[in-house]
Amino acid sequence: MSGWTAADLPSLAGETVVVTGANSGVGFEGSKALADAGATVVMACRSVDRGQRAASEIRASVADADLDVRECDLADLDSVAAFAEGVRDDYDGVDVLCNNAGVMAVPRSETAEGFETQFGVNHLGHFALTGRLLPALRASDGEARVVTQSSGVHEQGEVDFDDLQSERSYGKWDAYAQSKLANLLFAFELQRRCDDHGLGVVSVGCHPGYADTDLQFRGPRESGSTVRLAAMKVANAVLAQSATQGALPMLYAATADGLGGEYVGPGGLLNMRGAPEIQQPSAAARDEAVAERLWTVSEEVTGVSYAFADGAEPAATEG
Repeated sequence: MSGWTAADLPSLAGETVVVTGANSGVGFEGSKALADAGATVVMACRSVDRGQRAASEIRASVADADLDVRECDLADLDSVAAFAEGVRDDYDGVDVLCNNAGVMAVPRSETAEGFETQFGVNHLGHFALTGRLLPALRASDGEARVVTQSSGVHEQGEVDFDDLQSERSYGKWDAYAQSKLANLLFAFELQRRCDDHGLGVVSVGCHPGYADTDLQFRGPRESGSTVRLAAMKVANAVLAQSATQGALPMLYAATADGLGGEYVGPGGLLNMRGAPEIQQPSAAARDEAVAERLWTVSEEVTGVSYAFADGAEPAATEG
């Protein structure tokens, strides 16, 4: 695995890959690499205009890129449902779902359903999307894969079931850490449930290390902090690896043979940069009791249940 790069991607000709947050940062670089490997990439973007601009940029360097830009706002479960329905209608199956989009350390706000934004977008939106796309994943000709992007910050996270939406107390980094821990709890629980039902669906968690993307700038911008914004730009310039490098763990998790229930991240300095490798998440991320409780709560608040059983319809049922 040492030294693995996007040049090591297998041919993805004939495969359909869905990438959330595909118009910028790691999602953009990942989409470009996947398209270059021959995949049809469904670019799930909150803004179709930004998605189309990103697609045009990818096509400028990948001449035969097969890209399909579609609206998917993870902060609005109706948008998630409409996106998933469209993909299920228009594609015979989905081979890879990259749950990549996210927000980080923003001032407290709420999604359309009243969820705290970081928990709502980073975890609940992806939970709902994966559930609604499960039949399409099950319809894949091969071993379908779900890749969920987390962060090293998950190690500081704790799932506060008494205040999941941070209504009583909100710390932007605490909320971010909780959402990133939730991503891994979900990824590993999904693998266990797919195994229990004998499904040919693999679930893998990953993190990009410290990658130079726009993710770091949204929080300072929304807080109106020019000092923090300037400091973040300096930190990115000095410490971060490129977004292209940051996409490698996701790409490895999406395509490498023999994975299932692993956690992939960059293996260099402090796990912030370098080639992808299999790493150990925090003990909290492997807590099966917490994962099961989180799954139950996530089903309740999103109204999305997973159709694991053969012949179960539809993909997700409004509760």
